[in-house]
Amino acid sequence: MTPLGEDAEQLRRLEALTDRALAHLDLESLLDELLARVTDLLKVDTAEVLLVDGNTNELVATAAKDLEDEVRQGIRVPVGKGFAGTIFATGRPRTIERVDESNVVSPVIRSRGIRSLMGVPLVVTGEVIGVLHVGTRYHRVFNDDDVHLLQAVADRVALATQARRADVERVASVVLQRSLLPGRLPSVPGLEMAGRYLPGGTGGVGGDWYDVFTLPGGRTGVAIGDVVGRGMPAAVVMGRLRSALRAYALETNDPAEVLERLDHKAQHFEAGQMTTVLYMVFEPGASQVALSSAGHFLPLMAMPGQPTVTVDVPVDPPLGTLRDVKRDSGVISCPEGAVLLLFTDGLVERRDESITEGLQRLQAAVTATPPNSVCEAVLFKMLGSQSPPDDIALLALRRTIGSSPNA
Repeated sequence: MTPLGEDAEQLRRLEALTDRALAHLDLESLLDELLARVTDLLKVDTAEVLLVDGNTNELVATAAKDLEDEVRQGIRVPVGKGFAGTIFATGRPRTIERVDESNVVSPVIRSRGIRSLMGVPLVVTGEVIGVLHVGTRYHRVFNDDDVHLLQAVADRVALATQARRADVERVASVVLQRSLLPGRLPSVPGLEMAGRYLPGGTGGVGGDWYDVFTLPGGRTGVAIGDVVGRGMPAAVVMGRLRSALRAYALETNDPAEVLERLDHKAQHFEAGQMTTVLYMVFEPGASQVALSSAGHFLPLMAMPGQPTVTVDVPVDPPLGTLRDVKRDSGVISCPEGAVLLLFTDGLVERRDESITEGLQRLQAAVTATPPNSVCEAVLFKMLGSQSPPDDIALLALRRTIGSSPNA
């Protein structure tokens, strides 16, 4: 077999390894295997993968062959600086025949006697996510064939890395979301309740949530919200806002004031992030409900023998959109037997129908029946056998007399 044929065969084996490893190896083990193959394939001494940290705009040493100290020491390279930083910033391969302080930032590479380097960007669907570089302890002039071969390897490394990182983030965000949603709704005299959370059809989670908690004086706080976005970032913001809302709810009984404080917090700590929230406070016995909406859909109310309607209170702008918004609260009566349905936009937004049509379909599905039955009927009516196109949070509450177990 010719040298070129040998390279092609090793590249074929590398590609096969990547496919198999995606199903069986974690990211660290996968990269270790790939870098071992890279050093053998290109007849080099070292290999390293650096992945970008979008929060700091730095490349982080993630995996290495014969440069493991880079990973152990958490070496970080600013984007645009040094060898790897320049490759990332330009999105173009780069070679160095003689390594020195002027062209390499990392002291580890220089201390290991690396004399020549070749690096290429890790690119997935047009986005640079990191850098793969290899080095030798002897002087070597890397040619175009070497660069093309390393880029072919890098393309496989990038796809494998992105797939594994997406899997890890998906699992982590699901765990986070589940930990923040109420595992068991509280037992509240005068209220029955049931909730549902369904992730969107693309998998993972987003920033939808609902919450029910008891307050001093026999009151009950109920919240539902939607942080714009998906995945771990939206879930993290959701968790912070949920916790902050609970804290502010202990300081004031006015839902509008709670949302004003939450908006102030969001403007400062979650700048640029838009969120809709509805917050309600049930008085003891649940006959009176005060509520305020920050851009969120108002609840539907169903009463025995009457048409289902949308409650009539003001709707203010979402959190994070306008500064110093003066928010309003409304008070509604919640008669015995009445059902309130709170929901996020994934329940009613569809590409093939208007919001008005979606709300009308939902309104027809809500009846003054036990909360668990309401949730089941609503999801059957709105989804049928289809997966939800977007995340859905749903909370149904029914006014009763005395204590009842939650559905």
